[in-house]
Parts: sequence; structure tokens; C-alpha cells
Amino acid sequence: MPGMKVCIIGSGNWGSVIAKIVGHNVKGNNRFEPVVKMWVYEELIDGRNLTDIINSEHENVKYLPGHKLPGNVVAVPDITEAVKGAKVLIFVIPHQFIQRLCEQMKPHVAPGAIGISLIKGIDSGPSGLRLISDLIRESLEVDVSVLMGANIANEVADQKFCETTIGAQNPAHGQLFKELLQTPNFRITVVEESHTVELCGALKNIVAVGAGFCDGLGFGDNTKAASCGVADLITTCYGGRNRKVAEAFVRTSKSIEELEVEMLNGQKLQGPQTSADVYKILVEKDMVSKFPLFSAVYKICFEGKEVKEFVTCLQNHPEHM
Repeated sequence: MPGMKVCIIGSGNWGSVIAKIVGHNVKGNNRFEPVVKMWVYEELIDGRNLTDIINSEHENVKYLPGHKLPGNVVAVPDITEAVKGAKVLIFVIPHQFIQRLCEQMKPHVAPGAIGISLIKGIDSGPSGLRLISDLIRESLEVDVSVLMGANIANEVADQKFCETTIGAQNPAHGQLFKELLQTPNFRITVVEESHTVELCGALKNIVAVGAGFCDGLGFGDNTKAASCGVADLITTCYGGRNRKVAEAFVRTSKSIEELEVEMLNGQKLQGPQTSADVYKILVEKDMVSKFPLFSAVYKICFEGKEVKEFVTCLQNHPEHM
């Protein structure tokens, strides 16, 4: 039987790292077709299409400079062409864009396709919070697993050792994705509690924004640790983009949007947007007082609350007395 076609939907920093891994792993593996298509949002870089640069020089010069992608990874600017015939769909784009892309993909998704989401975010709709995997599952009618972990993209690209978790309600799919994505230095554990894995991956970005506020205000590690957890959360609170931009937000007084443009080279933050989605639900459920950290991050990012009041917001809640 022919191997399964793999399509990566997204080509930013993390998406390009995953393309590097997947491109190497499909070589010589009879379960997968050797050519991996990667959907790329087309951009002009010094007058050249980004897809042309990737396909000729095998490097994403904007989002993962200095790292060669395997020659069997083919950049495709048309989402319908990229997903045509693909049995394995890897979603790794900012969560703000997933709904529109799913609508474009739906008529072209192969029967029996399966997906995995590496997207750390939550969708807020009229009926409440919705996990991104559920959004994809409902839109495309495919089984969707998730991959979340303490994985700073450039460190994974540099083959520095790290661990990650795949949440798969279908164990066979979990093992297939492990085979596709694991390397000697990117070690994967598969569990069935995919919703828990995904929720932690999304909510920790809000905490990372709070950690950045602590750094910007000049507080010590003890203060930052008071609002952090373990593994993915700790890594994000010390090295991730949400923390870095939040620190600059305090030190420069520029808006989150301005700092995204200046510091992230076209990438989007997930923490502030996730805090807005979560806060909306907390208000609807009358639970704002039970989540002082999430609420404070939202109000500082979107309602003009003074960032110097960040820790005061946490201290004044009865749950912290």
C-alpha cells in the first residue's frame, strides 16, 4: 500500500521546526509518503515569494533562519492544494486563523484523514469555551489528537533535549503521531487525556504573560514562581515569547500590538488573546473572583489597568488571604 500523505498546516517558527522533524522522519518509513507538503502563508521577502525561497534554498529565512529544512518538504501557498490527498494533517498556526482555514480546507480533506493540533489557544463562542481540537474535529469531521509540551521552538530545532506529550483519544493514532514526530532529542509520551493536555497548553500562556509582568516590574523569581506550575508552564514563564513581550510591555509602555510587530517578526502572541477568551467566560459564569491571575492579565492587556497593580490584584482576592 502507498504511504500516508502528510500535510503541515502552518510554517511559522514552530511549524518550520516540526517540518524539519517530519521531513527527516518520513524518509525510509513505509507508513508515510516521502514528500511532505507544508502550507505557507505567502509573503514577499526582499521581492521574492517565501514559498519560492523555501523550495529553492530549503530554509524558512523569516521564521527559522539558520536551519535547513529537508528537501522533501515542499512549501505550498494554496491551502486546498496542500491538503489534497493528505491522510495526516498537522495543525500549527495561531489559533485566531484556524476557523477560516478549516472552512477553506473542508471540501478537500481526504476521507479517513486524521489530525493533530499543536495550537495553544482556546476559542470562545456563543456556547462557551471550545478547545481548538474540538473546533477542528467539528469543522472537518476528523479525529484530532494534540501535542503540547515545554518546547521552545528554537531549542527543539537545535536538537536540545526536551520532552513533550501527545494527547490522543484513539491510542493507535497517538502511536502513529509519535512515530512521525519523535526524535532522539524530542521525546514523546502518549496519554489518552487529550483535553487536559490541551487545556494546560492553552492556559499556561496567560500565566506566562503574568510572569513577564513580574520581570518587567523587577520582581524576583520567588514572586514569579508564586504564579507558575511545572514543565511547560515553567519553561514558558522563563523563555517564551509571551513572557518576553509582557516584560517589554511594562518597560516600554508600548501596546501589545506594537510589540508583536517589533519583536515577533510577524508571529502572534497567544497569551493575551487567550486571556480575553477566558475572561469572557469567567464573566458569564460569575467566576472572575476565582481566577484573579487570569482576570488581572486580561484587564492589563485590554482594559488599561495599570500594570504596577498586577500583584495587588492577586493579593486582594479572598482566595489568596
